[in-house]
Amino acid sequence: MVEGLADTTALTDEEIQAAIDAYPNKWKRAKLMLLESLCRRFAYEVNTKTGPLSLDMNGRAKLWKEDYDKLKKEVQAESVSVPRFGNGVDGPPYFHTGMHENERVWNR
Repeated sequence: MVEGLADTTALTDEEIQAAIDAYPNKWKRAKLMLLESLCRRFAYEVNTKTGPLSLDMNGRAKLWKEDYDKLKKEVQAESVSVPRFGNGVDGPPYFHTGMHENERVWNR
């Protein structure tokens, strides 16, 4: 148990609820949003030493950043999808071989 309860947490209940509301049914995206918030919040903290007291505040930022980068790669890998041709689309694909060729120039 930590003294201070809600005053000492990294994220507030409102921030967590906002992330859940922004990405309903997408837990990893909501978590990514919260990790980004933590990274931005703790990025400015530096290591401090005053007499015998030493605080490694930068270590927290590094930890959150590593978690953020790992989850971002995972989310990006899951969200990559290429729609199949013919999935309700009429006509040929938008991109095709020779689409940048200018017939007026080549057929002279």
